[in-house]
Amino acid sequence: MEKRFWDVNDYREVTLELNYGYDDDEKLPSLDDPKTRIIVEKLTDHQNYEVVLNDKELGLKHRNGVADEFFKQWKDMHEVYQARDVQDKYLYDRELLKVWQFGLGLQLRYFKLGNDNIIASSDDPNSARVKKNLNSNISTLINNFNIYLVEIKNENAFSEEGKELLAVGIDKYFTRLIELYPSANFETMTRKIDLMYDKSETKRIKESLSKIKKLIESKKSKE
Repeated sequence: MEKRFWDVNDYREVTLELNYGYDDDEKLPSLDDPKTRIIVEKLTDHQNYEVVLNDKELGLKHRNGVADEFFKQWKDMHEVYQARDVQDKYLYDRELLKVWQFGLGLQLRYFKLGNDNIIASSDDPNSARVKKNLNSNISTLINNFNIYLVEIKNENAFSEEGKELLAVGIDKYFTRLIELYPSANFETMTRKIDLMYDKSETKRIKESLSKIKKLIESKKSKE
């Protein structure tokens, strides 16, 4: 905890402890606990990956490799706060969403670095093969974001604070995604938004979904 930023090795150690070092009836670090709140905040601090991935003094291949390792660790992080109670409510809904949103922010950098590396390594960045690889990566990123939207099916498992945080994640990270790739094919996301809008009974979440769909449509109309 004395380190300003956690690196990949720190994440590997911490997620291993969180996943396997606690008994089933033992309380995990949570935002509600003043003593352990700092652990959750440190775990989900985007600066931990940004300090490396945004440093243009470092090589592109190096940053791309670090991003790949962070992405692998995030998959393990995602398993930490999945527990539910006998009413099928998430025991750690805000913590789960904080981890989710850490992953959304990370993926925006991870896939961008991956595509930048493809372009830098290719003889002809404008070739059909390169463009196909770039579009494939963007499509994968969009599909990964769609998985976050699927959590809306579980909105009854979240507290009111959790539902608000779920909507905030849509507002913040989906807007960044669309602004970063305004010409991307968002058809799968648009369909997912429509399905989740019909599933949701939460006004705040519906508003976020509507806003994102309008943003996608506005970008498409400018093409």
